[in-house]
Amino acid sequence: MQVVVYSQYLKEGDLPYVQHLFDALAEHGIAAYVNTPYLQELIGKIQFKTNVGTFEDYLDFQVRQFDCIITLGGDGTILAAATLVREMGVPILGINLGRLGFLATVGKDQIATAISQLAKGDYTVGDRQTLRLESDPPLFGEMPFALNDFTILKRDTTSMITIHTFVNGAYLNTYWADGLVVATPTGSTGYSLSCGGPIVFPDSNNLVLTPVAPHNLNVRPLVIADSATISFEVVGRADNFLCTLDSRHEIITSDNKIAVRRGDFPVKVVQLLDDSFLDTMRKKLNWGVDLRNH
Repeated sequence: MQVVVYSQYLKEGDLPYVQHLFDALAEHGIAAYVNTPYLQELIGKIQFKTNVGTFEDYLDFQVRQFDCIITLGGDGTILAAATLVREMGVPILGINLGRLGFLATVGKDQIATAISQLAKGDYTVGDRQTLRLESDPPLFGEMPFALNDFTILKRDTTSMITIHTFVNGAYLNTYWADGLVVATPTGSTGYSLSCGGPIVFPDSNNLVLTPVAPHNLNVRPLVIADSATISFEVVGRADNFLCTLDSRHEIITSDNKIAVRRGDFPVKVVQLLDDSFLDTMRKKLNWGVDLRNH
């Protein structure tokens, strides 16, 4: 079995857990390849019981057979890993060294168990829908897709913007707001949720439209089928605006023609047998916990 270990940076406090991961991989005879910048940070701080290889970028997935990519960090690390995997279908297992972690669900104390299950094949692989951005002129180069969400936002301290929104070419609504979020079911627990949007189950085949600080207070989040194409016309007092796909951003103007639709491929995630979306929601949101009893 061959896996990629991916992280964006190393925190000193995470070293024991990183060591634990590489020990577990060696114990189960799993060959590890590490993204080069992260490996350079690990050298001299981690004891490798077996040799590890290096991993560079998306092209490596085209020429090598990887069984899984293991991310160390939070949900943002998984979003970054998705831009490397793209349509290649290599599943992602997220170990949560961050904070909340709706996608990175393996806790620091579960690393040994997770790697054992991975080695034995005791897991399932789930598909997470993506979004694709269609734009003129083109934006985001070779990666016009998002796992979590697409947003149009005002920049800095400028006044609110006006977003005329259409579904399959038919006029839906005009949002006077700081911005608008279009979230996948996966992204429904991210920025959309913090703006008052609903939680949507990963396999629901929906998109969520959530306004950011809307001026027209009767406007509420909207759930629509992911078979729809949503297009936008943006105007405002400022000359330009912010457009994002997950954590990546571009500057746009009123001249940009923009639409989003369901992505051409899913991102695959590893689901351990003793974990589920229901468990994740209860644990992360503290459902069923009465703090008065603690």
